Amino acid sequence: MLDRLGLSPVAKDALKVFVGKGIANLVRRALTLSRGAEPSADEQTRALAIYENCYESVLGRATQPFPGVLDGLELLASAGFGLACITNKANHFTRRHLEHAGLAHYFSLVVGGDSLPAKKPDPLPLQHVARHFRVSTDRLLMLGDSANDTQAARAAGCPVLCVSYGYNEGRPVQSLDCDGIVSSLTELPQRIRLV
Repeated sequence: MLDRLGLSPVAKDALKVFVGKGIANLVRRALTLSRGAEPSADEQTRALAIYENCYESVLGRATQPFPGVLDGLELLASAGFGLACITNKANHFTRRHLEHAGLAHYFSLVVGGDSLPAKKPDPLPLQHVARHFRVSTDRLLMLGDSANDTQAARAAGCPVLCVSYGYNEGRPVQSLDCDGIVSSLTELPQRIRLV
């Protein structure tokens, strides 16, 4: 995107801390870092369209689950837990990521950032998932990696665990308001009994 706009590239490590609040936020922050100034609304709209086109063309090429994710999801599904994926990423991108990573079949519900009128940290996505599974929010466990996740869970009244990896805008996971931290999804079946 930056190359097509004639701007300097941004290091991947710098971009990682921009992930988590949606693509529009990522694009705005990348433009700001590359240009040294906030983009105008028109510049951001143009850049977002270019980004989505570029993203579409490479989507899935480097998609790989973190270690333990496949095994952890298999353990949870085998134990009979209903699973949903909630993300701020647009639904059409999310579904393709899940398919490329071999994860799509584990989730009976996928809630993207454009699925509902509000996205994380708003509690609406978690409330929607609770209704889908016909459970109260205090019986719905949120597993996340960011402040967006923990804030949404707290607002919805859900218990929340965090993984020790992922995207949290450069903040340590220990700084999050969560009920515990797991290093792998394979720990979840035992931890769920404790939550």
